[in-house]
Amino acid sequence: MTKKTVTIRILGMTCASCALNNEKALEKTAGIFKANVNFANKKATVEFNSDILSESDLYKVIIANGYNVEEKKAASDKENVHGHEHHHEMGNAEKSKRAFIGALVISIPLLLEMFVELRTDVLFLGIDLVMWLHILLSAVVVFYFGARFHRMAFLQAKKLQTNMDTLISMGTLVAFFYSAWAVFSGKPVYFETAAIIITLIILGKYFEEKSLGKASEAMKKLMELAAKKAHLFVDGKEKEVEIEKVVRGDVLVVRPGEKIPLDGIVIEGSSSVSESMLTGESLPVEKNARAKVFGATLNEDGVLKIKVTEIGEGTVLAQIIKTVEEAQGSKAEIQKLVDKVSGVFVPVVLLIFLLTFSGWLFTTGDFSLAIINAVAVLVIACPCALGLATPTAIMVGTGKGAKRGILFKNSESFERAKDISMVIFDKTGTLTKGTPKVEKILLEPKSGFDENKVLKIAASIAVNSEHPLSNAVSAFAKERKIDLQKLEKIREEKGKGVIGYCSTHQKKVMLGNFKLLKENGLATKWAQEILSNDKIQEGTRLFVTHDDLVIGAIVVADEVRAESKKVVADLIAMGLKVAMISGDNLKTAKAVAGRLGIENVLGDVLPKNKADEVAKFQANGEKIVFVGDGINDAPSLVQANLGIAMGGASDIAKEAGQIVLMQSDLNLVVEAIKISKITFKTIKQNLFWAFAYNVIAIPLAMAGFLSPMIAAAAMSFSSVSVVTNSLRIYRK
Repeated sequence: MTKKTVTIRILGMTCASCALNNEKALEKTAGIFKANVNFANKKATVEFNSDILSESDLYKVIIANGYNVEEKKAASDKENVHGHEHHHEMGNAEKSKRAFIGALVISIPLLLEMFVELRTDVLFLGIDLVMWLHILLSAVVVFYFGARFHRMAFLQAKKLQTNMDTLISMGTLVAFFYSAWAVFSGKPVYFETAAIIITLIILGKYFEEKSLGKASEAMKKLMELAAKKAHLFVDGKEKEVEIEKVVRGDVLVVRPGEKIPLDGIVIEGSSSVSESMLTGESLPVEKNARAKVFGATLNEDGVLKIKVTEIGEGTVLAQIIKTVEEAQGSKAEIQKLVDKVSGVFVPVVLLIFLLTFSGWLFTTGDFSLAIINAVAVLVIACPCALGLATPTAIMVGTGKGAKRGILFKNSESFERAKDISMVIFDKTGTLTKGTPKVEKILLEPKSGFDENKVLKIAASIAVNSEHPLSNAVSAFAKERKIDLQKLEKIREEKGKGVIGYCSTHQKKVMLGNFKLLKENGLATKWAQEILSNDKIQEGTRLFVTHDDLVIGAIVVADEVRAESKKVVADLIAMGLKVAMISGDNLKTAKAVAGRLGIENVLGDVLPKNKADEVAKFQANGEKIVFVGDGINDAPSLVQANLGIAMGGASDIAKEAGQIVLMQSDLNLVVEAIKISKITFKTIKQNLFWAFAYNVIAIPLAMAGFLSPMIAAAAMSFSSVSVVTNSLRIYRK
């Protein structure tokens, strides 16, 4: 069985009920495991068994459900696809604008009837010609400009389903046909009501589509970043080619002021490259031979030759777009409540419509009054606002984050941030730069080994390990031009150190922490003195042994990030507790934490045990944000209530946790938490107003306090208000 996930753009959805109808139709199809349909961005994310279904089969399910799909172009033309989507959205807004103007012009004569009664002496079938004109004008608005609502309502009715179009169609048709009957019966007519309902709802659709376009603005800007052409270097010559024709391994020439077309490695030249469009970092980054570069970044001042390493979906830009799209397509937990309400909303409103009509007819005996109040109930009910409340806020939140180099991998991030109480930082590579350096070499006075000999043994062991501390020792020995001894039977003890044997004398040598000494039964008195030496406040002590004797120690320290202290202070000011966790000994960890203002410190914690420490805090009632430097901290990032990975551009797809920071700047941790909290707060506000609107407006319409025209205006702008409130996230 082969699982595949695709995103499909659905055309024709008008409310939350539409999204839910499509979701149900997809999920009950054999071979589909999961479907999420997002009303705000009009997209379905579908996970299915590609052994028995194809994408075209998914399209057929949606089309059979009464909607349409926008079929994809080739993956290589992805940026054009996204551009087409953008133009499609803008086209919808423009169509709605033109439709509104047309409907308004035709409705104006009907509105005049409310203030001035115009009649002629000319009758046809006993009816004044002016009234025939009213019937004609109203019919044009209701049946021509309102055709989309009637068509969708009919398609839904055929499948025994309902949506917002059902309410609009029923409301306007009831008003129109009642008025047509009333003309011949001498009763009051409501042609202007039917026409104005359609006109105002089209106006609301125009504002809604325009607002949704603004909500996805950041996403569209990301999609537009990709370069369209590249300068291919072949046989000593350059030629301009379409980006789709470039393959991995090709060499490209990038001149100053040009975009780097695709991800690659610099093989010649040096330059400053602005990566702000991907990472949010305003300062350019120096790029020399062997440096990684990323597509869509801007080459500023030098000529670069790059060897392409990733194309198409494999580039960092494509990964960012995919991550943001997946986050926008995912559903927050709170959305489940909305889905339940949306599933029964329209049928309940139809029942209320019947109750309202029956109630007014029974109590007043006035058929006209009963009809008009019942119509008001139909057109004031708004499932759209409910459907837009959560996804529009998520669209804006993820877009704002992407612009700042903060990637929210799913909508859960916003919900998980709502009640966090503590932020736990990993030390190395997070609060510190993760590039430790040798500070000093200490000698065991009785061993007889000098500094160079201790360094030679230590570096000969360290060169066999990829650990950052080992790399620091190796680099220091290289600086001093120390010749290394070849070792064999190398064994790395996770979280403790490295053991090996000299290939000539078969002497056992070790480089590691105090735990490694104890486990191997070595004399540790001098090592204990070094650990407790108050003159050595910071740095990790790596002990060096030769033939079961401790001969020295190397102190390796990691530079603290410049922004760490301010970030800790900002988090505390937000009312959050801050803790630090480290594999270093407790004394070293406390020294670093003390400089940063962190009181809660855990030291001597092995990598595999960090997640356990997070769980202990959670058991005591804390809601944890864990901030780590990526893959190495994966268990802790997953264990935490909210995981923030400082992964960097090249590791987006691999990172654990819910949020990935595109640059190593701790200030983004504060921003990520703030964006998460603001977005979830906005979701709650949107849902409150969406529910409150319907809870208040429907009873008012039932009671006869709202005319259908006022009801239509209120319904139209309730959706717009939800989107507008979401857009406020950009300004916060």
